[in-house]
Amino acid sequence: MPDRSNKPALLIMDVQNGIVSRFAEKEEILRPFIKAAEAARQHNIPVIFVRVAFRDGYPEVSPLNKAFSAISGYGGMTVADTATQIHESLNHQPNEPIVTKLRISAFAGSDLEVILRSRQIDTLILCGISTSGVVLSTLRQAADMDFALTVLSDACLDPDPDVQRVLTEKVFPRQAEVVTVDAWINTID
Repeated sequence: MPDRSNKPALLIMDVQNGIVSRFAEKEEILRPFIKAAEAARQHNIPVIFVRVAFRDGYPEVSPLNKAFSAISGYGGMTVADTATQIHESLNHQPNEPIVTKLRISAFAGSDLEVILRSRQIDTLILCGISTSGVVLSTLRQAADMDFALTVLSDACLDPDPDVQRVLTEKVFPRQAEVVTVDAWINTID
């Protein structure tokens, strides 16, 4: 049986144009994400981008889904739409998969699990926008799938500072290591 210990991947989730424009008024807010991506690349840790996007006509969007049903009414967020493309500041590389998800969790409706299992990834380093959305949902599902987890607290953004604090200080530590980008980089150097 192959040794699967400590085979990490960095998941950069929902750092896409349409979401960044709502959460990060100033581009320097993205600096921790950029720093994490650069460090992962320098240490040969796979970087995987996750985005939310839908097909034209929104066949994946149920009118019963409160979070996504409005999208089909006002448009946008399709696979080819500018809003669903990875933010250019992250310098996406051709060898870095872009996983398209259809709900909040990075695993929902995506091929993320297939990519992780095929690479024998057993450890996920999570960051994204928003902390109470994709990060929380992905962390919970990944924990149930027995991945070792780290959350990069300063590379998570949420519109509500109280929710951000409660999640990173009280909820996430139950299932993941919670560290800053700099502290994580110190562990891989």
